[in-house]
Amino acid sequence: MDAGVSTLRAIVPAEAGGWRLDKALAAALPEFSRERLKGLIADGRVRRADGAPANDPATKVAPGSAYDVSVPPPVALENEAQDIPLDIAYEDEHLIVVDKPAGLVVHPAAGNLDGTLVNALLHHCGGSLSGIGGVARPGIVHRIDKDTSGLMVAAKTDLAHEGLARQFAAHSIDRRYRAIVAGLPHPTSGTVDGPIARSATNRKKMAIVDDGRGKRAVTHYRLIQALKSAALVECRLETGRTHQVRVHMASIGHALIGDPVYGRTRPEHRSLLNRLDFARQALHAAHLGFIHPYSGAHLAFDSMIPADMQALLIELAL
Repeated sequence: MDAGVSTLRAIVPAEAGGWRLDKALAAALPEFSRERLKGLIADGRVRRADGAPANDPATKVAPGSAYDVSVPPPVALENEAQDIPLDIAYEDEHLIVVDKPAGLVVHPAAGNLDGTLVNALLHHCGGSLSGIGGVARPGIVHRIDKDTSGLMVAAKTDLAHEGLARQFAAHSIDRRYRAIVAGLPHPTSGTVDGPIARSATNRKKMAIVDDGRGKRAVTHYRLIQALKSAALVECRLETGRTHQVRVHMASIGHALIGDPVYGRTRPEHRSLLNRLDFARQALHAAHLGFIHPYSGAHLAFDSMIPADMQALLIELAL
């Protein structure tokens, strides 16, 4: 037997008789996701009790039948656990909700190999992390830009990861951002429905593109407070595309104040931003609501606008 491999005996429950093998195994071994089990079947790691291989996840199974599932240890990533302080809004054995500060990168990448939220989660959560696909890593289900602050959820288990991912895919996660934008939107509430894809002229930017080329993106906005040549708005995301709020608000002539990519600083705001040393897009993920993938309970969290945006609001108040 391979080092570190554990073999589990799965007995098909009575109610799973006639189900597909992968679905029945997921019922018998609830600690594993159906996708994870399909991968183990494809790798030849599932056998019937008599030793015969079970290589087809679509095979119909009999109630009470037994299967042996060989589970290899998760493949470790090279990401380093780092003791980076986390502002935790909620945590249980299945998931964690973090209030991310502006300036913190979510996931290691070229140019940001450490000092990220993933490094912090590796330290905080230890061995209790989602391992989708057999890889030991924090279950990052969605991301927030480095210079955007606010609420994020990460999964500790495969099933929590899959349950949250399904909600994101179904657009049922309640995500609301607070943004300070240039100018006063007219009308004061509305919907921007424009597909987003990588810009054809600048690969570092996203853009609204013709139908059929990008992914559908929908943002619902409403005015919260009128400011000096600016406004505080709430943006509720129906979808979750890269840079969605930034692209959509810029597309209607109200780019986020401080956005170095999608906006141009108005002359009446330039000296203020310099004086406050405000050098990021004024965007905060203020509300996050979802169904707990294990308990079925509805969870909702709110985060106060951080100090740098509060200072900007005070200065811009009419």
